[in-house]
Amino acid sequence: MPQRIINPDNIQRAQEVFGEKDTNVSLIEDAFMVKIYLRDQEIVIGGDKEENCINAENVLLKLFEMVSKGEIISRQMVGYFTDLAAEGNLQVVRTYSADVICMTSKGRQLKAKTTGQKDYITAMKNNTITFGIGPAGTGKTYLAVAAAVTAFKNHEVSRIILTRPAVEAGESLGFLPGDLQNKVDPYLRPLYDALYDIMGMESYMRNLERGAIEIAPLAYMRGRTLDDSFIILDEAQNSTYEQLKMFLTRIGQGSKAVITGDITQIDLPQNKKSGLKAVTHILKDIEDIAFVNLTEKDVVRHRLVQKIINAYQKYEDRKNGSKL
Repeated sequence: MPQRIINPDNIQRAQEVFGEKDTNVSLIEDAFMVKIYLRDQEIVIGGDKEENCINAENVLLKLFEMVSKGEIISRQMVGYFTDLAAEGNLQVVRTYSADVICMTSKGRQLKAKTTGQKDYITAMKNNTITFGIGPAGTGKTYLAVAAAVTAFKNHEVSRIILTRPAVEAGESLGFLPGDLQNKVDPYLRPLYDALYDIMGMESYMRNLERGAIEIAPLAYMRGRTLDDSFIILDEAQNSTYEQLKMFLTRIGQGSKAVITGDITQIDLPQNKKSGLKAVTHILKDIEDIAFVNLTEKDVVRHRLVQKIINAYQKYEDRKNGSKL
């Protein structure tokens, strides 16, 4: 039976890599149909296929590398590495989590968790306009808010502006209770949640009151020039061609903009076309504009979310194929 042997420099780190009750190792064993165990001062990997043993070895070595850099191994990280190893793409993993983007209000370090997220963060740092396109759970909105708060705290911008299209889904805004702010708040709740978590309620309220933070529906951007601001347009797949053009032409001097969206979740009426779909072709060759495409492999929510996205994608592919 094929075997691979790992002789770690620090056997004490094996416990961190293996996880509580060997949960991390169990994920690797299930993924590659191998058995992994400690023998004296070495880790033994055994299985029916040499290729599977090598894949498991590569994942373990990558996990040891992460632990040596102070990373905490999570089930999501293990799953991400096993997926990449199975595809022969584990080498694309860089030290994406070495840089701390910012600290949350509770003192938690916020870092990239996947290579796609690292590319997204780098793009936001190096470009005036960044498009983050990908499925739910990839951190598009949260990381954009983190980048905005970081730029604000570093005095790179003087305000943060967060906006979303208020697309009605079966219920008219006019029939919702309360004043206009109460009516649009449900659409903007994910942006509030991200700001609360990263800035803390007290800091958020203080900056909101003095106008350093603004959260408003996309329609409120018309006719304005947004200077010295970090602007985030969330759920951009629900903006029309005209709305997205209007938004992009609001960007003023000293500003950055991040546009996020998922083109598989468009809620616009059938007679309206998504501006996000069109803009990927219109602006793709313009300098200082970056497009980052996140995938199901960048999902950092529950592992089931990744499986759900894959299942829906396969269903849509089959449905579209039957129409050809």
